[in-house]
Amino acid sequence: MNELEITTKEVLMHHLNAFGSNNLDEIMLDYTENSTLLTENGPLKGLGKIRGFFEEIFKLIPTGAEFQMKQLTVTENVAHIIWASKSDLAEIPMGSDSFFFENDKIKFHTVATFISNK
Repeated sequence: MNELEITTKEVLMHHLNAFGSNNLDEIMLDYTENSTLLTENGPLKGLGKIRGFFEEIFKLIPTGAEFQMKQLTVTENVAHIIWASKSDLAEIPMGSDSFFFENDKIKFHTVATFISNK
């Protein structure tokens, strides 16, 4: 693993740990005002819109929800994860996120999920 991949994985792990504890303030440290989150409902650019996205996701995947990391890949400044989750409100048998990092921040983040509400 080269130095860029090590840095990419460090920022990704910070993001994943913050996500697991529903720590919105820590998650937001990984983004900038120029970051864009690409979702099935279109792009969300900037900290305010990205924060709103995570506020909604945390309702479906609260701290303590079942979470399974199926695959984690890091190549240069790009990371990709495939995962599944279950909570009292939703079952997500398949989730996929790609992260593109620039200057130790998430520049672009794509999210694709299949969500079954309970």
